[in-house]
Amino acid sequence: MKSILPKTAPCIFTLCIIAALGACRKKETKMSAPSPAEVSVVTVASERVNRTTELPGRINSVREAQVRARATGILLKRLFDEGSNVTEDQLLFEIDPAPLEASLNSAKASMAKTEASLIESRATVDRYKELLPINAISKQAYDQAVAMLGQNEAELLAAKAAVQTAELNLGYARVIAPVSGRIGKALVTEGALVSATESTQLAVIRQLDPVYFDFTQSSTEVLRLKRALDKGSLEMTSPAEARVMLTLEDGIVYPHAGKLMFSDIAVDPTTGMITLRAEFPNPENLLMPGMFARAQVVEGVRANAITIPERTITRGATGSSTVLVVNDENKVEQRSIEVDFTIGPKVVVSKGLRAGERVVAEGSQKAPPGSVVKPVPFNAPGLETPSKTN
Repeated sequence: MKSILPKTAPCIFTLCIIAALGACRKKETKMSAPSPAEVSVVTVASERVNRTTELPGRINSVREAQVRARATGILLKRLFDEGSNVTEDQLLFEIDPAPLEASLNSAKASMAKTEASLIESRATVDRYKELLPINAISKQAYDQAVAMLGQNEAELLAAKAAVQTAELNLGYARVIAPVSGRIGKALVTEGALVSATESTQLAVIRQLDPVYFDFTQSSTEVLRLKRALDKGSLEMTSPAEARVMLTLEDGIVYPHAGKLMFSDIAVDPTTGMITLRAEFPNPENLLMPGMFARAQVVEGVRANAITIPERTITRGATGSSTVLVVNDENKVEQRSIEVDFTIGPKVVVSKGLRAGERVVAEGSQKAPPGSVVKPVPFNAPGLETPSKTN
């Protein structure tokens, strides 16, 4: 026994030391609490935003004039370049004036003949007027002379009107531009017979600066907007804010802002839509009649809108929206909200949040509801709302 004890004692002592160290480590593990997870938060803001809507439509010219023949004859000349800009009263076409000049000369000859007959009738009446008191002529002969005078006077008026008409027809042989604008292709070539009775169309002139943008909006949206204005949740836009922006077919935003001209006073019964019109400057002639575009129309202003980044929202299968809110004790709670509309990367919240509350933007997977977190500010480019459009 004496020889065994000295050999086993060091081993037992070593085991005791290892057990003691393990117990200390276990105690330290139990005493140290886990640190809170770090999450990025966004402070809920209250700001003034524009309520806008996007509506499709097409470009139309402000004025469109159809150049038509007002005299019958052979078209002699085209005096403009197709697709060029023309000015009001600019000469565009010439119709053969020879038949019209002949008609004018004939009308003038008829008027001269009528004037000669009128002179003779007046002389006869003056002469009969002196002979009637002395019974040198009968009363019937005098009355016939007076009637002839009246007839010749009426014929002279008709002859003058015929001369005036012939002069107008001769003037119509020179076809001029009724308005200034850009003229399209000639619809009739030289040598063709044009007719005043059929009003042969020769060309079309369109004014392209400014232009109209005609679009439609459903009557349901109009009623919703009126109710929002009546409740005070929306304010009418000021003249400086009531502008219309245009997005072209290729997705590029048109650089010039337009202004809303009017909305129709009736609803189309077949579509339930109301027609609206906006006017846009077109100095570069980029907008062409018939072009499709989408307009962003400012409907109203919300003075104290609650806005948060759209990325902070979780949407459920039923369409419900929730966010994670960090309260004053840095605890996470799930909150149901109602979203009104979108403004770029942000959304306007109508219910569920107050200005100043903190919403989790990043790290939600580390912050289940009820957990304590370490909130840090979230900074990301593009969260500003430069145009405040929907």
